[in-house]
This record gives sequence, structure tokens and C-alpha cells, in this order.
Amino acid sequence: MHRDHDDEVHEHDRGLSYDLPVLARRRMIRLMAGAGLVPLVGCSSQDGTSASGSSAAECAPIPDETAGPFPGDGSNGVNVLKESGVVRGDITRSFGDSAGGTAEGVPLTVTLTVVDAASGCGTPKKGAAVYLWHCDREGGYSLYSEGVTDENYLRGVQEADEKGQVTFKSIFPGCYEGRWPHIHFEVYGSLADATAATSITNTSQLAFPKDVCDTVYASDGYSRSVTNLSRLSLETDGIFSDGYDQQMATLKGSVADGYTATLTVPV
Repeated sequence: MHRDHDDEVHEHDRGLSYDLPVLARRRMIRLMAGAGLVPLVGCSSQDGTSASGSSAAECAPIPDETAGPFPGDGSNGVNVLKESGVVRGDITRSFGDSAGGTAEGVPLTVTLTVVDAASGCGTPKKGAAVYLWHCDREGGYSLYSEGVTDENYLRGVQEADEKGQVTFKSIFPGCYEGRWPHIHFEVYGSLADATAATSITNTSQLAFPKDVCDTVYASDGYSRSVTNLSRLSLETDGIFSDGYDQQMATLKGSVADGYTATLTVPV
């Protein structure tokens, strides 16, 4: 792991000035829930429908999280959202005038289902847009990290279909020092908003289960991730330590055939 990269991650992804207000709000909501005031049951449906008998009170919006130091959305230097080609399903390759590299790793298909929290997760958010990005197998972020500043792979935008779903073809991200394996995403009201890099409605992160991480990181190319993951836990992670039930993806598949990750995203 590059030392400069680690330092930036600790400053931004885990920085008190940014994260504490978000975490404090989430802990307050959980305290209220314990008193019976605010139910915090997340939506587990992956097809855009809610469970029988659900209501608006039973569906909490996806927790807000920091976008980290490498968003590529114009808020911290580089803006990839206004570049032609960013709207795509396969994010394994760089596009445009970038170096044209391809991110190597265990195949991963990510499907997020964006639903309306106010309707109890019963209404898909057709026409919403999701910008998704994550680190590569080595733990580096395209556009920012040493050696991949000329690349823009593992970044892309998709418009939600009639089921509220967006799907990205990618690779399983590595685990870098100080953070549990994760994927960043931003939700926008429309594709036009996303490609204009304006009016973000939600910013959050997706988490991966440990057993799948252990299996993937035992394969070729992920040796750094084995060591980094051994020093971490979800309970001590700077982002997920206060709760990750709504952000834990459902994983299916294998190293040989690739994995699918699904998550319902109430907004």
C-alpha cells in the first residue's frame, strides 16, 4: 500500500471533522429506535418490492457516509462525471483519453436497487442515477493513486430502470490499510444531474462479508489484502463500526465464476 494513499484515507475517510457529525446523527437515530420512536428496519428486497405489510415507518434511508478523498466527482479535484463515456455498465476498463488500462481481479457484478424510503421501500426510483466507484485489486484509486493517475477505470454511472436497478460489471476490490473492503456510491435524482455533477441526494458505501473477502483474497493478486484485512474488523472500521446492516451486500458466486453483489438502497 502506498504510504501517501494511506495517509489520505485516514484523513478523509476517517477524519473527525467530516465523519463525526454523520456518525453522531446515526447513533442518535439508533438511540431513538431503542426507545421505540424510530424504527430502523432496512429493506432487504433486491427486486424493488417491499416485504408484506411494510410501511414508510419501517424503511430507513441508506446511511449517509463520506465520499472519501478520491470521489472523482469534482468535489476533490478531478471530475470524471462530465466526461463522455462515464455512463456505462462495464467499469473494468478506462475510457476516453485515459491510458486505456483494465483493472484485473476476480469478476464482480454489482446491482443496486434504488427505492423510495418514504413509501416503505415499495416504489422503485426509476430514472434515478447512481455513480459508483471503488479501489482496484492493489488498493489504489484511478485518477488519484500513484501509477493509475492516468486511468479512470472502476468508475461509472448508470440510470435506474423500471425496477429501480443499476448494474455494474467490475472486479472485487482489494483491502487497503485502515479500511474494511467497500464500494462508494452517490445517488442522483436523474442522469442529467449525475453527468452535470450536481444535486447529489445520497452518498453511502457498500460493505462486503468477511467470509467472501477471505475466499477472494486467497486468490492470485490479492496478497496485500490478506495482511490488511487481518488487522481490521467491521466493528472497528471508521465507517461501519456504528452499524452496517443496511450496507452489507448479499454476495453469491465463486472465485472461478465471479461474484454478484446486491443491495437495496432506500433514498
